[in-house]
Order: sequence, then structure tokens, then C-alpha cells
Amino acid sequence: MTDHRPPSLHSSKRVLALCGGVGGAKLARGLNDLITQPGNLTITVNTGDDFEHLGLNICPDLDSVVYALADKNDRERGWGRADETWHCLESLKELGAESWFALGDRDLAMHLERSHRLRSGQTLSDVTAHICRQLGIRAQVIPMSNNPVRTVLHTNEGALAFQDYFVRKMGKPKVESLSYTGADIAQPQADLMARLADPELDAIVICPSNPQLSIEPILAMNGVREALRLSKVPVVAVSPLIGGKAVKGPAAKIMQELEIPVDSTGIAQVYLDFINGLVIDQADELDAAYVSVPTVVTQTLMKSPEDALSLAQATLEFADKLRLEATQTK
Repeated sequence: MTDHRPPSLHSSKRVLALCGGVGGAKLARGLNDLITQPGNLTITVNTGDDFEHLGLNICPDLDSVVYALADKNDRERGWGRADETWHCLESLKELGAESWFALGDRDLAMHLERSHRLRSGQTLSDVTAHICRQLGIRAQVIPMSNNPVRTVLHTNEGALAFQDYFVRKMGKPKVESLSYTGADIAQPQADLMARLADPELDAIVICPSNPQLSIEPILAMNGVREALRLSKVPVVAVSPLIGGKAVKGPAAKIMQELEIPVDSTGIAQVYLDFINGLVIDQADELDAAYVSVPTVVTQTLMKSPEDALSLAQATLEFADKLRLEATQTK
């Protein structure tokens, strides 16, 4: 794996990140490259998108994060494995099987191994930890819960599971509301709650993932949002919007349909009860005056691992500044 990790004052920081796929996975990669002390970075990943397909347990956001940290992600597509082939999918089509969800040959190995281990009685946390060890991932990557939580989008075409909305329907139905089935009884992953209460924690980062689809499922579980409100360390969110648009995915469309401002103020509004600061892109610099929490302006578009590393560094420097200011005002 190419090493993009220069010596850094942040290398031994203890950081908790809440994360979805794609943009979130990119920043997770940057944080992982920056924080070189094994186990000091905990990345809690959304599992509200998880579903069963062809008898296999599919965890799209977990896989995006794992592939990014292992330097195996397809940077052009933004999802899946690099150097992917599609022989199995082609054969499935020949057999008349469901082929609407594209599983590549390399990616298929992940789903086969995960499904096998889950059926042998291991938890999703156990399986994820095993996979990370096998791929040499230094960070602690954990699912938000070992219990199922499923994101449901209530649309003008009825209630849709996330993959039905996003893949089958290509994100076209109008979203009227969202719910997170199972969140009221799911137990947040134990290491997530332990890290939220960790007195040695330095910062909590909300990665630039879709607020409603990737972060809210985590927040919907009992105790998580309250723990963030009570946190004694800076909670910094990174906006997934640039110039009022999502880099990838339906974040802007869903925010507009839910009548949330599609700009930095809207992102701050979603997280207002617990964030201490918001990182926004240079294209949104004028938003800073209207955002109700402190902001820092930097490049948030991550086209390369170096961009992700720079954004991670800017985010943790901002957290350091917020912590210092809070100390000085006491």
C-alpha cells in the first residue's frame, strides 16, 4: 500500500468518526493516513443501507470504508473494488437471476466470507474486525450496531428500502420523510458508546456523508445523540455539499424535498444540537456568515488520497482550535 503519511502532530490523536460510504470513506482514509497510532482512530459506519441479496449479507457503507482504508477501492466509480471484473454478474443474467444490484467478482468474495461468518454465529463487529485484520487496516472499523437497523424512505411511490430507492428507482421518487426501522431497539455498538465516553478522546468527526441516509441512522439509536450532546470534546462536521450540490449521491435532492436549506446552513441545522463546528468548502465561503456554529473554510473535494489527508488535517486542526477556545473561555 502506498504510504501517504508524513510525520504529524495528529498521529497519536484519539478520534471517533461517524461515517457513511463514498465521501465519508474518503475522509476516513485521510484520517487513517494521518493517525498512525494503531487503534486510536475508531470509525463507526452506517449499516442502515445493509440488505440481503441472493442470500448474501451486503453492507455497502462498511465495504466502502474497508476498501478505502485497504487501498482497494475503485476511485473512478466511487464504490466497489478496484480492478473489478463482472463474470459472475454476466452469468447471473444468463440464468435470469436478479442482476439489478451489481456485485463484482472481487467484491463477491467479501459478501461470501461475511455471510459465512455471520451464519456461523459471529457478530457483524467480529466479522468486520477479522476482515480489517486480514487486510492490514490499522484503524478500528465498527458497524454502528450488531442489530439490524434499516433506512426506509417514504416517497410519493410508497415506502422504499434504501437500495430500492437508490438503485432500483435510481433515486427518482420524491422523498417525503425517512424512518429507521429497528433503531428504537438496536443496541449501539459497545465500542462506539465507550469511545463517546472516553476521557482521552480528542475529537469527534462527522464525515461528509449524506446526513439523512448515512449519519441519521447512527444518531437514531438510543443514547447516541445524547452522548454527542454531552461530549466534552469538539464535535466537528464536514459538509458533504459543495456549492449547494452533493459531490455524489442524492443528499442535495433529499434535503430540498425535506425543505432543508441545501447549503452549509442546512447541514448545520441537521446537527445543530451537538456540533461545535462545521468544515465547509471554499465554494461556500459566503455561507460562513450565516452558519450558527464556528466554521473553517478549506478544500473539501477529495480527488486523491493527498486531498483526503489535507482535509483530515484541517478538520483536526479546527477541532484543536475549538478545544483551545473552549478552555480559554472557562
